[in-house]
Amino acid sequence: MAVKSQFMRLLKVPGKILLSRKGAEPAAPSVSSPAVSPYRKDVDEEAGISPNVSGAASASTIKADASRSNGSDTSEGVAENERPSSSPFGHSSSSKGSSTDTSRPSTGGRATDSARVARFKKELASPAVNLDALRELAWSGVPPDMRPIVWRLLVGYAPPNADRREVVLERKRQEYIDCIPQYYDISDADRTEDERTMLRQISVDAPRTVPDVTFFQHPEMQTSLIRVLYIWAIRHPASGYVQGINDLATPFIVVFLSEYLEGDMENWDITKLTPEIVNNYEADCYWCLSKLLDGVQDHYTFAQPGIQRLVFKLKELVRRIDEPVSTHIEEQGLEFLQFAFRWFNCLLIREIPFPLVGRLWDTYLSEGDAFPEYLVYVCASFLLTWSDQLQQLDFQEMVLFIQHLPTKNWTHQELEMVLSRAFMWRVMFQQAPSHLSSG
Repeated sequence: MAVKSQFMRLLKVPGKILLSRKGAEPAAPSVSSPAVSPYRKDVDEEAGISPNVSGAASASTIKADASRSNGSDTSEGVAENERPSSSPFGHSSSSKGSSTDTSRPSTGGRATDSARVARFKKELASPAVNLDALRELAWSGVPPDMRPIVWRLLVGYAPPNADRREVVLERKRQEYIDCIPQYYDISDADRTEDERTMLRQISVDAPRTVPDVTFFQHPEMQTSLIRVLYIWAIRHPASGYVQGINDLATPFIVVFLSEYLEGDMENWDITKLTPEIVNNYEADCYWCLSKLLDGVQDHYTFAQPGIQRLVFKLKELVRRIDEPVSTHIEEQGLEFLQFAFRWFNCLLIREIPFPLVGRLWDTYLSEGDAFPEYLVYVCASFLLTWSDQLQQLDFQEMVLFIQHLPTKNWTHQELEMVLSRAFMWRVMFQQAPSHLSSG
């Protein structure tokens, strides 16, 4: 139980488990009750109060503790309290060939730590990338300019063997390009009724995708998104297109476009890209989205049984970690399915500021086959960030609060807090599965 004993100094007991420095008492933020807005509308502009995470251990610190207990050391710094910029996932206009740091937006201290950057460069320069080592590095954040190649490797789209990489990417990109005239650039008369219905639904959802990011509202961007989603759906008839998959494509779009476009994402103009570049970035998005969804296939098949199963696990996990809030939610008649379904369906993309999504997905993609399991712990950590507030609310207030959680002003530190707790709880359950059980 070495890992457990190391983590116990980070716990605040009894009742619920929180992450804090020994002797530090987290302050309870005040509760706000935002107004209801439709499911796919912009996030409310209410002044949200983010949780007090002063003195909290970062995700990288917690993971390093666990690694040291197993005989390895991956600790090289702690994430700083940095506010995400409007640039995509921390990309700056100076990231391509500039050594000036003053114009670089906040990306999370650990991801841009010089020693870790050097380790990334060394690993990526290897003739055959060690995927286990890369996952260990990437879990705590990937330097923004390295995300495209790292993500391709993590999802299994690009092979670890450097000699084969370009050949494989060219072949896969061409395969996607060949699909465009075969499936997309055809008349409606050549489509089945189901295919026409699916294309209409995707066309309706495209303008609703990340509505608070102007870049995604550009007609050319929406056409590109529609094309990727439609071709994916046609080639995956077991599920077809399901609302929410459009959100899952957006992190890949931003990361792979960042190889060709510089500066603030709000100022990106894909009309300046050549057709070849558009085809290449779309192909990369298509294949990486396919690889991601291959691991969670039953999340998007009929009745979405995979998501329903994860919601049940989340409910049980919250009961074991924080029984008071679990009991209160149950007494108020609020079902976890009413709010957690969207979390699992969209992988929390809609719940946090979009500039933080890249950092979140660094960890997601590093988890590999264990991702669905870890996602349950992430959602539990996310929900219990507001444990004290939730216990003060009745049913209607809880619905309003959870629909618009006060994350608008979140920084990388709050996200690191969520990932830290999630990792810690997973390790504790694995090391001592009965430790948190109630009764």
